[in-house]
Amino acid sequence: MPWLREVHAGPPEVSVFLSPHEQDRLLVHVAADVARRRRERGLRLNYPEAVALITAFLLEGARDGRSVVDLMSAGRGVLGRDDVLDGVPEMLKEVQVEATFPDGTKLVTVHHPIP
Repeated sequence: MPWLREVHAGPPEVSVFLSPHEQDRLLVHVAADVARRRRERGLRLNYPEAVALITAFLLEGARDGRSVVDLMSAGRGVLGRDDVLDGVPEMLKEVQVEATFPDGTKLVTVHHPIP
């Protein structure tokens, strides 16, 4: 299938075929993992790291069965101003992600995610 892309992971004989959507989700989670480790080391996060961490939180919350309304509220508590570099809260007006819930895919929007 032309929309699947082969990704090599591990030994040469192991291949994983991921759709573009799956590749995007994997990239978000990898970026969020990097951001999480940097935050644990006491580093303040930049814009892409903050977006990745909040997005991964929303995706995992949806997977856990939390409601859209709950995630919209909880998404504002993932990071505080002390967790990010100066200017990031002002640049980050909203985070939107299409998340897969037990009853289907829904758009989750968090306005002003870093209060």
